[in-house]
Amino acid sequence: MADKSQRMRSETPPRTTEALGQSEKFLEFQERLARVAPIDRPVLLIGERGTGKELAASRLHFLSKRWQGPMVALNCSALNPSLIESELFGYEKGAFTGAEQRRTGRFEAADGGTLFLDEIGNIPMEVQEKILRVVEYGTFERVGSSMGIEVDVRIIAATNADLMGLSSQGRFKQDLLDRLSFEVLFLPPLRERKGDIVLLANHFAARMAFELGREEMPGFADKAIEALEDYSWPGNVRELKNLVERAVYRAETPLISEIQFDPFLSPFGDRSDQPKTGPEPGTEKREITADDLLSRPLTEAVRELKLRLLKKALEDAKYNQRMAAKRLGLTYNQFRGLYRKFNKELE
Repeated sequence: MADKSQRMRSETPPRTTEALGQSEKFLEFQERLARVAPIDRPVLLIGERGTGKELAASRLHFLSKRWQGPMVALNCSALNPSLIESELFGYEKGAFTGAEQRRTGRFEAADGGTLFLDEIGNIPMEVQEKILRVVEYGTFERVGSSMGIEVDVRIIAATNADLMGLSSQGRFKQDLLDRLSFEVLFLPPLRERKGDIVLLANHFAARMAFELGREEMPGFADKAIEALEDYSWPGNVRELKNLVERAVYRAETPLISEIQFDPFLSPFGDRSDQPKTGPEPGTEKREITADDLLSRPLTEAVRELKLRLLKKALEDAKYNQRMAAKRLGLTYNQFRGLYRKFNKELE
């Protein structure tokens, strides 16, 4: 029993306090999360990378009636698909080569608490069948055993994949998706949380300054704030955290005026004078020409032209959205509407 409790504690994700925000979208999400947390049913979290799915899962657990039980997590994208079954359900001694002793899995470790399955879209179909059985009947067998084990576990799953699309392709069980989606919560991306960007930036900056032992708290110049608010944040809060911490440690004064969004931008130029290597002859992706557009239906051609102009404006403006809007002759609000329409194709 002591070994089991020790294992539970070791697999419990650390509690953090970075789920901060005051924007309408953030507060709406937190309200929905708090409303479903006490209901002992599965919850599906859907969000882009860096939006804080693990933090949301942790909050669901600690606001639930299971808060005193274990909170166990498994990142399904970090494991070879062949290992996921034994990680979830454990195995008996001799179940396969290398199984020298019995091992309990994550379901047993989470008994009485919550199991967080991150990137659930990566779970193989045969393992999905066993998870469905646990959700429906609360029982499973370890790998290499026929003895049923009963567990009381609440599942919280997360993904940035299109599970409905995977289901239609036969890659995700519709029955399991139905059972996991008692409630589906969509985490708002940072670009939709404009009121939170500066709040989060100041929080991360203050924490980094404390870590560095600096007495003065850092601040951001108006130019830096404008750059932060205009950026599209494809990596969301995680990207903001990394960027701000880098800016604080590099800054020579408490006032941060320059923001470097791309840490891989070489200070020595793009080596345009160097010989360039390209794809093998015959494998190049052919550019879409004006004749190609003229041969397409009108709506399709107009859509393609808008996308190409939008991409070029963003590249020319180094992804500053206000500058890109000016290049296109649009107001910022008009540009944001166009950007949201094509957002997935711009990632």
